[in-house]
Amino acid sequence: MTDIIALGQPTVGDEELAAVAEVFRSGWLAGAGPACRRFEERFATVVGTQHALSTSNCGSALFLGLKVLGVKPGDEVIVGDYTFPATGHAVLQAGATPVFADVRPDIWSADPAAIEAAITPRTVGILAVDVAGQPGDFDEYRAIADKHGLWLFEDAACSAGATYKTRPAGSLADIAAFSFHGRKGITAGEGGALVSDNEDFMAHARKLHTYGIEPAITREGSGELPIPSFHELGYNFRLSDIQAAIMGVQLTRLPDLLAARRSVAKRYHEAFDDLAGVTVPVALPDREHPWQAYILTIAPEISRDAVALRLREQGVQCNFGTYASHLQPLYGKTETLPVSADIFKRHLAIPMHANLTDLEVERVAETVRTAVTALS
Repeated sequence: MTDIIALGQPTVGDEELAAVAEVFRSGWLAGAGPACRRFEERFATVVGTQHALSTSNCGSALFLGLKVLGVKPGDEVIVGDYTFPATGHAVLQAGATPVFADVRPDIWSADPAAIEAAITPRTVGILAVDVAGQPGDFDEYRAIADKHGLWLFEDAACSAGATYKTRPAGSLADIAAFSFHGRKGITAGEGGALVSDNEDFMAHARKLHTYGIEPAITREGSGELPIPSFHELGYNFRLSDIQAAIMGVQLTRLPDLLAARRSVAKRYHEAFDDLAGVTVPVALPDREHPWQAYILTIAPEISRDAVALRLREQGVQCNFGTYASHLQPLYGKTETLPVSADIFKRHLAIPMHANLTDLEVERVAETVRTAVTALS
């Protein structure tokens, strides 16, 4: 077996270790501490919002966002269908019903016309997903939300460093959630963040994510013994200061990581430009794509699964793109969203991360070309 080329891989090193060592020396390893606050301030600046709250993962950020938006049982939330089911799960966990909207065939984010068609008297908001990190049509989403009196939530799980018409991902809606999972563009292995310009939303979220009380750091230096009271059911959704220290270094790395991923995407585009049976992903000119994933669309007459198995046999990791959520049994949906269902069957994610060498990119491209040609 040749050396395996990883589907995704973090870029971490001595700088992250030094940042963790500093947290060890501080004695504050738990969540919602000084390192978290420093990271939150920097992250808010990067994504162009007034406030940021670090969380244990993106799922908890999505859930907190829905809670502070006032989502309750009986409500419906429109969700872009082509997404990891954490998006729909958060709606269910908040007690509401996800109503999935079909997606654009080119960039795979929610089709504005499908969102408009899905609105009912019970609809309270739109949860729009930046698929593979590229923002969807947020001007259109905002117009629809304003027309119908709905809130707008950006699932920016994959979007650190992306832009839409020069505006940073995370600043495109009333509230947004990010992921720092190991396959994301910046990572602490796990983690997430909730961001917004709305001070009331974020103050409420900060309480909810610490069991319903203010974090301990707010009581540091008090001249008395402050004893917080619990008035609302909360949760433990805090990011540890160890992870926050790693994220601080990752934010410093972000421009270089984005440049490396965009270079890999450019080389893939060139390598597959003349390959029949494969369509490369679209990066629209009015937005900056962070390339959290590089997803090929395999022609319907070629077995996507057979291509995947051939790649894996040659040591090239790959996977399906993400989920057509409405097809998952949990949600009990009976309708078919044809675009999302089609790309779910035909998408193939190939290695994409900032550590890929030119030789590895060439090997991936040649392996894909050989497999697709043999199966055509």
